[in-house]
Amino acid sequence: MTTSNVEVPSAVASPTTASVDVSMFEYTPSYCEENVYLLCKKLSMIGVADAEGSDLFVVFISNENRHVPLWHQKASSRADGVILWDYHVICIQKNREGKDPYQVWDLDSTLPFPAPLAHYVSEAVRPSFQLYPEYQRLFRVVHAPLFLRFFASDRRHMKDSVGNWISQPPTYENLVAEDGIVHNLDEYIRVSAADMVSDIRDDSISALLSQKFGLVVNESQLESFFTHIC
Repeated sequence: MTTSNVEVPSAVASPTTASVDVSMFEYTPSYCEENVYLLCKKLSMIGVADAEGSDLFVVFISNENRHVPLWHQKASSRADGVILWDYHVICIQKNREGKDPYQVWDLDSTLPFPAPLAHYVSEAVRPSFQLYPEYQRLFRVVHAPLFLRFFASDRRHMKDSVGNWISQPPTYENLVAEDGIVHNLDEYIRVSAADMVSDIRDDSISALLSQKFGLVVNESQLESFFTHIC
């Protein structure tokens, strides 16, 4: 994950997240996909998520041009926190308690951790902000249990043409899928309007829970998509 280059009041946390702090999670700058992979595992391990991660969804944000703006990002040097990512990855959790049905875990955001989905969309995605077509964002939603089984990265995307690291990698071993695949990150990042779900029906949700690369929705569909997940 690379870039081109006033924190809001924290929401009241539910009892399941009250003691969770961003410092509890392993974090390597520019490796958001691996950070979210480990975050899903940690949330399940400490009991904030289901043991199998069935209440967690990994969301890749990108587009065909790989230029997507997000606000309230720690890597930004601007007061509004806006930055242009080639892609970004967050985790959305079905909230087991509290008034907000879904919440977002974004280790790169200055918003509350976690933030209610509606608040995150409003403040970080800002769908009301008029963007040129080349910056319109698409969201690949993947069920976390499938992501944890099938995601793989050998970090080749973070090396330049002569093999030097663009950003220093994590110190732990590369993530390898259970089927032996060593790198499929591009398949998660790659999104296009042609891949997008045309309308949200029960069969769309069934597909989400069975397809290792999930489903693609646009920003106007994102919140309504999650309301269909029981």
